[in-house]
Amino acid sequence: MAKPSMLQMDGTRIPIDLPKHVIPQGEVYIIDDRCKECGLCVEFCPKDILEMSERYNKKGYKPPQMIDSLADECIACSFCEDICPELAIYVEEEVAA
Repeated sequence: MAKPSMLQMDGTRIPIDLPKHVIPQGEVYIIDDRCKECGLCVEFCPKDILEMSERYNKKGYKPPQMIDSLADECIACSFCEDICPELAIYVEEEVAA
């Protein structure tokens, strides 16, 4: 009997117990006027769902924004929340119904 392949097409491994786990989903909230455009949230997002916007806040900085087409990709890791020096971003995990 052949073993099922544990590799994806790009060569990365697939966890054996993947079907047992539910990947969390999250919603990112940005407090525009606290942001000082450091870009750390954009840099450290593992799913690359954040980008710097073109609009300016009250301080003259461009806050981040979610990329609309990738909004459902947030895994509620909270890296952006943890790395933000101005506490301008937070994540709420969505509870599955």
